[in-house]
Amino acid sequence: MQKFLNWLERVLTPMAKTIGENKYLIAIRDGFLLSTPLLIVGSLFLVLTNFPIPNWNEIMSGILGDDWATMLNKPATASFDIMTILAVCGIGYSLAKQFKVDAMQAAIISLVSFFIVTPFSTTFTPEGSTEVYEVGSLPLRWMGSSGLFLGMVVALLSTRMFVALIRKGWTIKMPEGVPPTVVKSFEALIPSFVILTFFMVANWLADLTSYGNLQEILFKFLQMPLLSLGNTLGAMIIAYLFLHFFWFFGINGSSVVGAVFNPVLRALSIENLDAYKNGLEVPNIITGQFQDMFATFGGGGSTLSLILVMVIICKSQRIKKLSQLSLVPGIFGINEPIIFGLPIVLNPIILIPFVLVPTINIIIAYFCMDFGLVAYTNGIQLPWTTPPIISGFLVSGWQASILQGVLILLGMGIYYPFIKVLDNQYLKEEHEAEEKETEEINFDDFDFDTL
Repeated sequence: MQKFLNWLERVLTPMAKTIGENKYLIAIRDGFLLSTPLLIVGSLFLVLTNFPIPNWNEIMSGILGDDWATMLNKPATASFDIMTILAVCGIGYSLAKQFKVDAMQAAIISLVSFFIVTPFSTTFTPEGSTEVYEVGSLPLRWMGSSGLFLGMVVALLSTRMFVALIRKGWTIKMPEGVPPTVVKSFEALIPSFVILTFFMVANWLADLTSYGNLQEILFKFLQMPLLSLGNTLGAMIIAYLFLHFFWFFGINGSSVVGAVFNPVLRALSIENLDAYKNGLEVPNIITGQFQDMFATFGGGGSTLSLILVMVIICKSQRIKKLSQLSLVPGIFGINEPIIFGLPIVLNPIILIPFVLVPTINIIIAYFCMDFGLVAYTNGIQLPWTTPPIISGFLVSGWQASILQGVLILLGMGIYYPFIKVLDNQYLKEEHEAEEKETEEINFDDFDFDTL
């Protein structure tokens, strides 16, 4: 194992170092870190709102009133549903700071550019009516994870344009004595006009297409390869490869793949439920419950296995603290803190197990059911936050609980060497930072004889 770890470190560390020194990827990483504490807090409220015990809604209604869920959902909604806004500002700010230009102006221009290419309307059908109305609004659909990829592209492009225009001298020069804040505002005037005009034209061109806007173009384009998927094992593996590939680039793979694949899974689940209720043989292995209860534990990438390994073996403070904060949300299927906090996005060290673990889970669970070792899922709809072991027992019996435990342990074994490499890298960075602080304040260097 040690030889394998050493080999893995020799192969992956230089790659990670090269990527880690790239200004654009650093900007994306730091942009996500801006929202990490909010995502962790939001995750905890989300768990509390969807706690998977019987009569939870009635219990909380008796304590906090009928609107308790709406009230407790607010922190989760306010953090998850504006994730892209935070990321766009953070990415623009970080990239501009690296190029040593006005970071705040760059962040604001990035955000406005993103709003320009985002439709300011949503469709609405009044209750009891069949007519669809278009209502002027700021659609949360694109402010959350669904709009994240376009947000990253816009933030990087607008900030890079801002840097280029500033360096070319396309600015209004103010006389000496003018307050610095005013100087910076006028300095950004011409670059702002050029950048916003560019994105306005891009949005106009997108409006000429049948899609109507850049957000829809991107979203539909990502879904096109998935339209031919069916309900076979091969289809599910392909879907999950796409899903995790999208997550690696910060795109909500569950939204993109789920828009195509989830209707199929829901129909298959209903078939199983009808058969189960009528005492007939349950027909389908691939269902929504199969996906939720056996493919991914703790969210995309089956990151509950990753979190458990982080808690047990990792030594760097960065990973230890993050794993402790992410453990409870992870048990209940919420893994945004890990996706964006570790991060998994654009992290080549974690990419292989992130894709591999769910794929192996799907294959093993499928054949366990196909060979009769575990019962087919019964179609009963459980809260999506139901923890593994419990969820397996409720949808497929005690054999499924054992299978879930085995898959989690197997996932831990697959994640172990990769997170160990990342942990060593973070440990090295922490030691270097400590040594730098020691060198900056070293009283041994003082020569008191000269005082």
